[in-house]
Amino acid sequence: MSPSSALAIVLYHGYEATEGVTGFPNTGSWLIFGVVLVPIYVMVTAWFVGTPRDTKTGLLGVTYLVGLTTTMWVSMLVMTLVIGLVFFGRLPEPIGSPGL
Repeated sequence: MSPSSALAIVLYHGYEATEGVTGFPNTGSWLIFGVVLVPIYVMVTAWFVGTPRDTKTGLLGVTYLVGLTTTMWVSMLVMTLVIGLVFFGRLPEPIGSPGL
C-alpha cells in the first residue's frame, strides 16, 4: 500500500467524492420545492390576488424573497465546494471532474 493511498484511507475512510449523487433534481430538491415551500407559494400568491391588493409591496416582498434565497443558495454552493476540497480532495461533480 502506497503512502498516498494509506493517507486517503485515513482522511476519507473509504468514501469517494460524489459518485453520481450531485445535481439539482435529487429527492431533497423535489421535497423542498414541492412540499415545504407551499406556504410561501400561498403567501406570495395572496400578495397579488388577495384584498387589499398592493402591487408595490408585493413586488418588494418578492424581491426580498429572491434576494434571501439567492444568498442562501450561493453560500451553500461555496460551502459545498469548500467541503469537497477539504474532505474529499477535489471539487464536487458539476464543477469538478466526474467521480472515479
